[in-house]
Amino acid sequence: MSPDADTVVLDVDGVLVDVADSYRRAVVESVERVHGESLDRDDLQQFKDAGGFNNDWTLTYAVALYTLAYREGLGRSVETFTDTVAASGGGLEAVEAVVADLLDPDARERVYDEWDREHLRTVFQQLYLGDERYRELEEGEPPLASTRRGFIEDEPVLLQPGTLEALREYELGVVTGRPRAEAAIALERVGLDFLPEERVHAMEDGPGKPDPTALVAVAEDADAGSVVFVGDTLDDIETATNAREADPDRDYQGIGVLTGGLTGAPGRRKYEQQGATAVLDSINDLPDLLDDEA
Repeated sequence: MSPDADTVVLDVDGVLVDVADSYRRAVVESVERVHGESLDRDDLQQFKDAGGFNNDWTLTYAVALYTLAYREGLGRSVETFTDTVAASGGGLEAVEAVVADLLDPDARERVYDEWDREHLRTVFQQLYLGDERYRELEEGEPPLASTRRGFIEDEPVLLQPGTLEALREYELGVVTGRPRAEAAIALERVGLDFLPEERVHAMEDGPGKPDPTALVAVAEDADAGSVVFVGDTLDDIETATNAREADPDRDYQGIGVLTGGLTGAPGRRKYEQQGATAVLDSINDLPDLLDDEA
Protein backbone atom coordinates (compact mmCIF):
# COMPACT_ATOMS: atom_id res chain seq x y z
CA MET A 1 0.00 0.00 0.00
CA SER A 2 1.16 3.50 -0.81
CA PRO A 3 2.62 5.20 2.28
CA ASP A 4 1.40 8.68 1.33
CA ALA A 5 -2.38 8.37 0.91
CA ASP A 6 -3.88 11.84 1.11
CA THR A 7 -7.49 11.13 0.05
CA VAL A 8 -10.01 8.61 1.38
CA VAL A 9 -13.11 7.82 -0.68
CA LEU A 10 -15.86 5.74 0.87
CA ASP A 11 -18.72 3.62 -0.38
CA VAL A 12 -21.88 3.91 1.76
CA ASP A 13 -23.68 0.57 1.90
CA GLY A 14 -21.89 -2.07 3.93
CA VAL A 15 -19.12 0.42 4.78
CA LEU A 16 -20.74 3.32 6.61
CA VAL A 17 -24.10 1.69 7.35
CA ASP A 18 -25.26 -1.92 7.56
CA VAL A 19 -27.84 -2.62 4.85
CA ALA A 20 -28.56 -6.31 5.52
CA ASP A 21 -32.01 -5.46 6.90
CA SER A 22 -32.73 -2.60 4.51
CA TYR A 23 -31.59 -2.73 0.89
CA ARG A 24 -31.06 -6.48 0.77
CA ARG A 25 -34.30 -7.16 2.56
CA ALA A 26 -36.05 -4.83 0.12
CA VAL A 27 -34.70 -6.80 -2.86
CA VAL A 28 -36.02 -10.11 -1.54
CA GLU A 29 -39.38 -8.80 -0.35
CA SER A 30 -40.07 -6.72 -3.47
CA VAL A 31 -39.77 -9.79 -5.69
CA GLU A 32 -41.93 -11.79 -3.28
CA ARG A 33 -44.63 -9.09 -3.13
CA VAL A 34 -44.78 -8.77 -6.92
CA HIS A 35 -44.24 -12.37 -8.03
CA GLY A 36 -45.26 -14.47 -5.04
CA GLU A 37 -41.85 -16.03 -4.41
CA SER A 38 -38.24 -14.92 -4.20
CA LEU A 39 -34.73 -16.01 -3.30
CA ASP A 40 -33.12 -16.21 0.12
CA ARG A 41 -31.18 -13.13 1.20
CA ASP A 42 -27.93 -15.12 1.19
CA ASP A 43 -28.41 -15.84 -2.54
CA LEU A 44 -28.06 -12.14 -3.38
CA GLN A 45 -24.30 -12.19 -2.78
CA GLN A 46 -23.84 -14.59 -5.67
CA PHE A 47 -25.40 -12.01 -8.00
CA LYS A 48 -23.22 -9.28 -6.44
CA ASP A 49 -20.10 -11.41 -6.98
CA ALA A 50 -21.02 -11.88 -10.62
CA GLY A 51 -20.46 -8.14 -11.09
CA GLY A 52 -22.59 -5.34 -12.43
CA PHE A 53 -25.12 -5.20 -9.58
CA ASN A 54 -23.98 -2.17 -7.63
CA ASN A 55 -27.49 -0.70 -8.05
CA ASP A 56 -30.03 -2.60 -5.96
CA TRP A 57 -32.90 -1.80 -8.32
CA THR A 58 -30.93 -3.63 -11.01
CA LEU A 59 -30.31 -6.49 -8.58
CA THR A 60 -34.05 -6.65 -7.88
CA TYR A 61 -34.83 -6.88 -11.59
CA ALA A 62 -32.26 -9.66 -11.99
CA VAL A 63 -33.59 -11.67 -9.05
CA ALA A 64 -37.14 -11.30 -10.37
CA LEU A 65 -36.11 -12.41 -13.86
CA TYR A 66 -34.28 -15.45 -12.47
CA THR A 67 -37.28 -16.31 -10.26
CA LEU A 68 -39.71 -16.13 -13.18
CA ALA A 69 -37.39 -18.08 -15.46
CA TYR A 70 -36.87 -20.77 -12.82
CA ARG A 71 -40.63 -21.12 -12.56
CA GLU A 72 -40.69 -21.71 -16.32
CA GLY A 73 -38.13 -24.51 -16.13
CA LEU A 74 -34.79 -22.68 -16.27
CA GLY A 75 -33.15 -25.63 -14.53
CA ARG A 76 -30.13 -23.82 -13.08
CA SER A 77 -29.27 -23.30 -9.42
CA VAL A 78 -28.48 -19.74 -8.32
CA GLU A 79 -24.79 -20.64 -8.12
CA THR A 80 -24.66 -22.16 -11.61
CA PHE A 81 -26.76 -19.36 -13.07
CA THR A 82 -24.67 -16.54 -11.58
CA ASP A 83 -21.44 -18.26 -12.63
CA THR A 84 -22.76 -18.17 -16.19
CA VAL A 85 -23.78 -14.53 -15.76
CA ALA A 86 -20.28 -13.68 -14.52
CA ALA A 87 -18.73 -15.47 -17.50
CA SER A 88 -21.03 -13.43 -19.74
CA GLY A 89 -19.78 -10.12 -18.35
CA GLY A 90 -22.09 -9.60 -15.38
CA GLY A 91 -24.99 -7.24 -14.91
CA LEU A 92 -28.60 -7.26 -16.02
CA GLU A 93 -27.80 -7.55 -19.72
CA ALA A 94 -25.94 -10.78 -19.02
CA VAL A 95 -28.87 -12.10 -16.96
CA GLU A 96 -31.24 -11.37 -19.85
CA ALA A 97 -28.89 -13.05 -22.31
CA VAL A 98 -28.52 -16.19 -20.19
CA VAL A 99 -32.28 -16.45 -19.65
CA ALA A 100 -32.90 -15.99 -23.38
CA ASP A 101 -30.39 -18.72 -24.15
CA LEU A 102 -31.82 -21.24 -21.68
CA LEU A 103 -35.58 -20.86 -22.20
CA ASP A 104 -37.60 -21.87 -25.22
CA PRO A 105 -39.42 -19.03 -27.04
CA ASP A 106 -42.84 -19.64 -25.46
CA ALA A 107 -41.46 -19.74 -21.92
CA ARG A 108 -39.36 -16.67 -22.61
CA GLU A 109 -42.41 -14.75 -23.80
CA ARG A 110 -44.37 -15.68 -20.67
CA VAL A 111 -41.48 -14.53 -18.46
CA TYR A 112 -41.12 -11.17 -20.16
CA ASP A 113 -44.89 -10.60 -20.14
CA GLU A 114 -44.84 -10.91 -16.34
CA TRP A 115 -41.54 -9.10 -15.67
CA ASP A 116 -42.41 -5.49 -14.75
CA ARG A 117 -39.33 -3.53 -13.76
CA GLU A 118 -41.13 -0.27 -13.00
CA HIS A 119 -43.58 -1.96 -10.64
CA LEU A 120 -40.70 -3.77 -8.94
CA ARG A 121 -38.91 -0.43 -8.50
CA THR A 122 -41.87 1.34 -6.95
CA VAL A 123 -42.58 -1.54 -4.57
CA PHE A 124 -38.90 -1.62 -3.63
CA GLN A 125 -38.95 2.12 -2.93
CA GLN A 126 -42.03 1.91 -0.75
CA LEU A 127 -40.62 -0.95 1.31
CA TYR A 128 -37.26 0.75 1.65
CA LEU A 129 -38.38 4.33 2.24
CA GLY A 130 -41.72 3.84 3.97
CA ASP A 131 -44.89 5.64 2.92
CA GLU A 132 -43.98 9.13 4.11
CA ARG A 133 -40.50 9.23 2.61
CA TYR A 134 -41.86 7.62 -0.57
CA ARG A 135 -44.33 10.47 -1.06
CA GLU A 136 -41.57 13.00 -0.41
CA LEU A 137 -38.86 11.52 -2.63
CA GLU A 138 -40.90 9.77 -5.32
CA GLU A 139 -43.50 12.55 -5.50
CA GLY A 140 -46.41 10.18 -5.80
CA GLU A 141 -48.59 7.70 -3.97
CA PRO A 142 -47.00 4.37 -2.97
CA PRO A 143 -48.26 1.32 -4.89
CA LEU A 144 -49.01 -0.93 -1.90
CA ALA A 145 -51.47 -0.61 0.93
CA SER A 146 -49.88 1.13 3.91
CA THR A 147 -46.69 -0.56 5.16
CA ARG A 148 -44.67 -0.41 8.34
CA ARG A 149 -41.94 2.18 8.56
CA GLY A 150 -39.35 1.96 5.81
CA PHE A 151 -36.40 -0.39 5.99
CA ILE A 152 -34.13 2.66 5.71
CA GLU A 153 -34.80 3.25 9.40
CA ASP A 154 -33.13 -0.10 10.19
CA GLU A 155 -29.59 0.71 9.05
CA PRO A 156 -27.13 0.52 11.95
CA VAL A 157 -24.24 2.96 11.70
CA LEU A 158 -20.89 1.23 11.21
CA LEU A 159 -18.64 4.31 11.24
CA GLN A 160 -17.66 5.16 14.80
CA PRO A 161 -17.24 8.83 15.81
CA GLY A 162 -13.56 8.33 16.64
CA THR A 163 -12.95 6.86 13.21
CA LEU A 164 -14.61 9.80 11.52
CA GLU A 165 -12.51 12.22 13.55
CA ALA A 166 -9.33 10.41 12.50
CA LEU A 167 -10.34 10.31 8.84
CA ARG A 168 -10.98 14.05 8.76
CA GLU A 169 -7.19 14.45 8.59
CA TYR A 170 -7.55 13.34 4.95
CA GLU A 171 -9.43 14.72 1.99
CA LEU A 172 -12.72 12.81 1.99
CA GLY A 173 -15.23 11.80 -0.65
CA VAL A 174 -18.05 9.34 -1.28
CA VAL A 175 -18.86 7.20 -4.33
CA THR A 176 -22.11 5.28 -3.98
CA GLY A 177 -24.72 3.58 -6.10
CA ARG A 178 -27.49 5.11 -3.99
CA PRO A 179 -29.76 7.80 -5.35
CA ARG A 180 -28.51 11.15 -4.07
CA ALA A 181 -31.44 11.76 -1.72
CA GLU A 182 -30.98 8.37 -0.07
CA ALA A 183 -27.23 8.90 0.17
CA ALA A 184 -27.88 12.21 1.94
CA ILE A 185 -29.97 10.43 4.59
CA ALA A 186 -27.17 7.97 5.33
CA LEU A 187 -24.43 10.61 5.31
CA GLU A 188 -26.35 12.75 7.79
CA ARG A 189 -26.80 9.71 10.01
CA VAL A 190 -23.07 8.92 10.09
CA GLY A 191 -21.89 12.55 10.36
CA LEU A 192 -20.54 13.04 6.84
CA ASP A 193 -23.14 15.57 5.75
CA PHE A 194 -20.46 18.29 5.80
CA LEU A 195 -19.03 17.01 2.50
CA PRO A 196 -19.49 19.41 -0.43
CA GLU A 197 -21.75 18.23 -3.24
CA GLU A 198 -18.86 17.70 -5.66
CA ARG A 199 -17.28 15.20 -3.26
CA VAL A 200 -20.39 12.98 -3.20
CA HIS A 201 -21.05 11.00 -6.38
CA ALA A 202 -24.37 9.15 -6.41
CA MET A 203 -26.41 7.13 -8.88
CA GLU A 204 -27.55 10.18 -10.86
CA ASP A 205 -24.02 11.45 -11.44
CA GLY A 206 -22.87 9.09 -14.16
CA PRO A 207 -22.00 5.46 -14.86
CA GLY A 208 -21.96 3.15 -11.89
CA LYS A 209 -19.11 1.13 -10.46
CA PRO A 210 -16.87 -0.51 -11.60
CA ASP A 211 -16.66 2.38 -14.08
CA PRO A 212 -13.98 4.63 -12.53
CA THR A 213 -15.42 7.98 -13.67
CA ALA A 214 -16.86 9.00 -10.30
CA LEU A 215 -13.78 7.95 -8.32
CA VAL A 216 -11.49 9.86 -10.66
CA ALA A 217 -13.75 12.92 -10.43
CA VAL A 218 -13.50 12.94 -6.63
CA ALA A 219 -9.73 12.52 -6.85
CA GLU A 220 -9.48 15.44 -9.26
CA ASP A 221 -11.59 17.67 -7.03
CA ALA A 222 -9.40 16.78 -4.04
CA ASP A 223 -6.22 17.35 -6.06
CA ALA A 224 -5.23 13.92 -4.78
CA GLY A 225 -1.90 12.22 -5.22
CA SER A 226 -2.81 8.91 -3.62
CA VAL A 227 -6.37 7.67 -3.12
CA VAL A 228 -7.74 4.93 -0.89
CA PHE A 229 -11.18 3.67 -1.95
CA VAL A 230 -13.03 1.58 0.64
CA GLY A 231 -15.91 -0.64 -0.44
CA ASP A 232 -17.78 -3.83 0.37
CA THR A 233 -18.01 -5.50 -3.06
CA LEU A 234 -15.69 -6.87 -5.71
CA ASP A 235 -16.95 -4.11 -8.03
CA ASP A 236 -15.51 -1.56 -5.60
CA ILE A 237 -12.06 -3.14 -5.82
CA GLU A 238 -12.32 -3.29 -9.60
CA THR A 239 -13.27 0.41 -9.60
CA ALA A 240 -9.95 1.28 -7.97
CA THR A 241 -8.11 -0.93 -10.47
CA ASN A 242 -9.90 0.75 -13.36
CA ALA A 243 -9.12 4.19 -11.93
CA ARG A 244 -5.40 3.39 -11.94
CA GLU A 245 -5.66 2.65 -15.65
CA ALA A 246 -7.84 5.67 -16.43
CA ASP A 247 -5.81 8.14 -14.31
CA PRO A 248 -2.22 6.84 -14.18
CA ASP A 249 -0.80 10.04 -12.69
CA ARG A 250 -2.46 9.17 -9.37
CA ASP A 251 -2.19 6.14 -7.13
CA TYR A 252 -5.44 4.30 -6.36
CA GLN A 253 -5.77 1.54 -3.76
CA GLY A 254 -8.89 -0.59 -3.30
CA ILE A 255 -9.65 -1.74 0.25
CA GLY A 256 -12.39 -4.21 1.12
CA VAL A 257 -14.34 -4.39 4.36
CA LEU A 258 -16.01 -7.48 5.77
CA THR A 259 -19.17 -5.73 6.98
CA GLY A 260 -21.17 -6.07 3.77
CA GLY A 261 -22.05 -9.12 1.74
CA LEU A 262 -18.50 -10.47 1.73
CA THR A 263 -17.62 -11.78 5.17
CA GLY A 264 -15.20 -14.06 6.95
CA ALA A 265 -12.34 -16.00 5.39
CA PRO A 266 -14.19 -16.66 2.09
CA GLY A 267 -14.85 -12.95 1.67
CA ARG A 268 -11.26 -12.11 2.43
CA ARG A 269 -10.06 -14.57 -0.22
CA LYS A 270 -12.39 -13.12 -2.85
CA TYR A 271 -11.15 -9.60 -2.15
CA GLU A 272 -7.53 -10.70 -2.38
CA GLN A 273 -8.18 -12.56 -5.63
CA GLN A 274 -9.74 -9.38 -7.02
CA GLY A 275 -6.58 -7.43 -6.15
CA ALA A 276 -7.55 -5.61 -2.96
CA THR A 277 -4.64 -3.79 -1.37
CA ALA A 278 -5.96 -4.66 2.09
CA VAL A 279 -9.00 -6.30 3.68
CA LEU A 280 -10.34 -4.91 6.95
CA ASP A 281 -12.83 -6.24 9.46
CA SER A 282 -14.57 -2.85 9.32
CA ILE A 283 -14.10 0.78 8.34
CA ASN A 284 -13.02 1.45 11.93
CA ASP A 285 -9.72 -0.35 11.27
CA LEU A 286 -8.80 2.09 8.48
CA PRO A 287 -7.11 4.82 10.57
CA ASP A 288 -4.68 2.29 12.08
CA LEU A 289 -3.90 0.91 8.64
CA LEU A 290 -3.19 4.39 7.29
CA ASP A 291 -1.06 5.23 10.34
CA ASP A 292 0.96 2.04 9.95
CA GLU A 293 1.65 2.88 6.31
CA ALA A 294 2.54 6.52 6.91
